[in-house]
Amino acid sequence: MDIQDLRQRIDAIDRELVDLYCKRMETSRLIGEYKRQNNLPVRDSERERALLNKVVDLAGEENEQGIRALYQLILDQSRLRQQMDARPQSALGQMIGETFARTPSLFPEKAPVACQGVEGAYSQLACEKIFRYPSITYFRTFADVFTAIENGQCRYGILPIENSLAGSVNSVYDQMIRHHCYIVRSARIRIDHTLLALPGTKPDRIREVCSHEQALQQCSAFLAARPEWRVNVCSNTAAAARMVRDSGRTDMAAISSAHCAPLYGLDILETGIQNNSNNHTRFICISKKPEIFPGANRTSLMLVLQDRPGALYQLLSRFNAQGINLTKLESRPIPGRDFEFMFYFDLDVSVASPSFTRLIEELDATLDQFTYLGSYSEVI
Repeated sequence: MDIQDLRQRIDAIDRELVDLYCKRMETSRLIGEYKRQNNLPVRDSERERALLNKVVDLAGEENEQGIRALYQLILDQSRLRQQMDARPQSALGQMIGETFARTPSLFPEKAPVACQGVEGAYSQLACEKIFRYPSITYFRTFADVFTAIENGQCRYGILPIENSLAGSVNSVYDQMIRHHCYIVRSARIRIDHTLLALPGTKPDRIREVCSHEQALQQCSAFLAARPEWRVNVCSNTAAAARMVRDSGRTDMAAISSAHCAPLYGLDILETGIQNNSNNHTRFICISKKPEIFPGANRTSLMLVLQDRPGALYQLLSRFNAQGINLTKLESRPIPGRDFEFMFYFDLDVSVASPSFTRLIEELDATLDQFTYLGSYSEVI
């Protein structure tokens, strides 16, 4: 037999497989109706284990792994069919729809906004990129920003979430787990680190440098070439610039933005000292209540999966089935819980897409711990 004959055989088998799959899903629907009428649970773990063992025996040792993976997916789809057919729109799906309908068509130009740091911080630059006329209140920590949003002191908050060189800002992810706020917009800011010092400071006299830990990581090569410098971690790059100004010392410098030089009366000693010129930080704008503005094409989720083989694979197959692209997947340990992880997802999909609606309904129906963080667009 040549390749065309073999492909024709595959095509015939595929038609049979599709037909059998459709018949199985229809039968699953009927089983779901029976279970609802007789108050039976959708999942029958004993039955599923017995079925998996049976099909593995039928497939033989050579096909054991493949048939097990295939049937785990089939069983997952069968349970979903039983759950979804008689399930009304979820409270989450309804909330997203209602939020999208009531949110104004234009993002506000001015609003009270909470930022971490002091005047000149990169969060301020992100804030001014998102809002035209923000009224900014500065807070010492990321946790303080979340608290200001939750207690109504500010309507919005600006927080860094990830950097293209240093990775995710883990402390913000931890706060996202503890606080329930919604992302309403994001912005990408180019980061150009500079070395700032008091006027008259000579580079060869510097003995101490201060900055935020993320900025220090982003300038690690520059610092490694100067091992005699003592590194001092600050809460913010702008706070580091202010510290140098207030110290009056000419043996101390800050890694900060050029924007801070005129603000704090400092000189720029060196520019572009980060490891890579392609250095960007992504900031999120959070609010206490959900707001979904027109053009929202990114959604963020947090969820906890069962600790069992294939759990993440089965979840990812749902995104693939709906044709939804993942732009970020990260796991974070859950504070106070041993060996349990929260998964953070960014989805590249319009909030108005039917595939997005179907995915949200599926996740809400099948996951025990699932948090919707918001749908929004990004300012670049």
